[in-house]
Amino acid sequence: MKSAKNILQPEHRPLKTAVLVLDECNTLSFAATVDPMRAANRLAGRAAFDWDYISATNEPPMLTSGLTVPSIPLARLEGCELLIVVAGFQLARHATPSLLAGLRRIAATGATIAGIDGGPWLLAEAGLLDGHPATTHWEDLDNFATRFPEVDVRTDRFTVSEARMTSGGATPAIEMMLHIIGARHGAGFASRVAGLFLYDGPAAEPRPQSRLGGHKHSALTARANALMEASLDEPLPLSQIAETLGTSPRSLQQQFRLKLNTTPQDHYLQLRLAEARRLVTDTNLPLMEVAMATGFSSQSSFARAFRTAHGTSARELRQEREQERPTAH
Repeated sequence: MKSAKNILQPEHRPLKTAVLVLDECNTLSFAATVDPMRAANRLAGRAAFDWDYISATNEPPMLTSGLTVPSIPLARLEGCELLIVVAGFQLARHATPSLLAGLRRIAATGATIAGIDGGPWLLAEAGLLDGHPATTHWEDLDNFATRFPEVDVRTDRFTVSEARMTSGGATPAIEMMLHIIGARHGAGFASRVAGLFLYDGPAAEPRPQSRLGGHKHSALTARANALMEASLDEPLPLSQIAETLGTSPRSLQQQFRLKLNTTPQDHYLQLRLAEARRLVTDTNLPLMEVAMATGFSSQSSFARAFRTAHGTSARELRQEREQERPTAH
């Protein structure tokens, strides 16, 4: 058995991923697994993930929605760095000797094995979670703990240990995928990926969505985020933000590190650059005006920051948009 490679470290090479989809898999859980990878590739402008769909048998799996997923059989999968098992109903029927043997075979190559929704049950049946922290859907936690006493069952939304990851459902699966993205590409990039398709959740009153998502904010960082978004053109000093919120810069730094794994300064910069990207792609503002609208005093500093954040220049991105725009006939 090969030693497991740590996939949760900074890496720009695509993560070779296999998504094992079982019949009657929840469509939302499937999307929660795949869409963060798609969004990461789109935002990076390159392949952050390279994935294949895998089936347990020679037949393509059918989701609960009736959609079928073109795939290759697990028996033909030679290897990957990350195998994600997405399962839903009829787990006893799916836990065939050939499937469990296939999971053990891939684990023996040193791949990280992850389970989503019903996936942790199959990993546990294969003996791959013994001694590891693991979770599953909250309705099934007690049964899961009784069925697999060698597993360190947790109530966490998702768990991460050496070469093993588990998630309790669709929304925690998104969080788990963002955790992978953040570990490999940085918290700021993961927040921008979240901002492409996540919203802050229901609130007592309608409110605008954060450009970087808000699913991990504390009350303090959420208020700081709101101040930042209201002052993208003239960035506020950290001391002023802290004073407005009735706290200290040190406490604000600690909260951002604890909740978002970043600094207030970097979060602020990523907000400005996310807005800059939107203005470049969605408006015809001159690039100097885009720079000024997002708090950059010079075109050169804007250009450097934009390229670092997005992997391309604002000018190149706008040219791509123009080329993609349909021509009138």
